[in-house]
This record gives sequence, C-alpha cells and structure tokens, in this order.
Amino acid sequence: MDPKVWMYLLYLSVSVGLTVWVATTLARNGLVFLADVFEDERLARAVNQLLVMGFYLLNFGYVAFAMRSSATVDDAGEALEVFSMKIGLVLLVLGVLHFCNVYFLGRYRRSRLRQQHGQPPLPPSGRLPMHPQRPVHPQMPPPAQA
Repeated sequence: MDPKVWMYLLYLSVSVGLTVWVATTLARNGLVFLADVFEDERLARAVNQLLVMGFYLLNFGYVAFAMRSSATVDDAGEALEVFSMKIGLVLLVLGVLHFCNVYFLGRYRRSRLRQQHGQPPLPPSGRLPMHPQRPVHPQMPPPAQA
C-alpha cells in the first residue's frame, strides 16, 4: 500500500483517539468547574454535554478538513514528517478550543460573582502626591525655600 494511505489512516486513528481522550477528560474534570460557574448542577451537566458536542464537531471537522495533503510522500520518513505536522496542528486546535472555553466561562463566572456582590470595592482612602519629593543627599545642600 502507498505510504500516503498509511499516513492518512494513522492520522485519522491518532486524531480521533486524541479528540476522544481530551473530550472525555475535559467533560469529567470540567463538570466541577461548570458547577461553580453556573451554581446549578443540572445546568452544568447540560452545558458540559453541549460543550463536548461542540468540541467533537469542531475538532472532527478540522481533522477531516486538514486530512488532505498536497505533499509528495514517497517513503515512510516523509509520511512521518507530514503526519507529525498534521497531528501538531490538531493538538494546537485542541488547545485553542480548550483555552477559549476556559477563558469565556471564567469571564462569565467573574461577571456573575460581581453581580451577586452588588457593591463595588471600597473607594481609596487617600491620594498619592503627584510628584514625589526629591531625595536629599548629604553632600548636596537642601533646596532653597522661597
């Protein structure tokens, strides 16, 4: 069989395996975070399922879209080079999706906590001087007073 076909099969199996592993890990461990974000266990489970489904759709769509390669693959070495670049891109997409989820959920949580507290923090109790005073050196005479 052509090395490029083997590379495609290996790419699909590793990409699917990585996606399923990351999605199940995030779903299992992310539920605690989502329960804290939403303060409702039922809502957290529902959002968790929706995030996992969106994660699968986005990542499998990217894997399918990026599967095609215009590189010429004549031997196993070239196939591994193309394969590693493709898997690296899949890992980057997984990382970006995870970062975006955590970032936006964290923003939502901070906003919700801010609304719950209602009052802003205490105002400052004093002011700093606009210009700090010049240090006085022992060898220099003090500045002339007007």
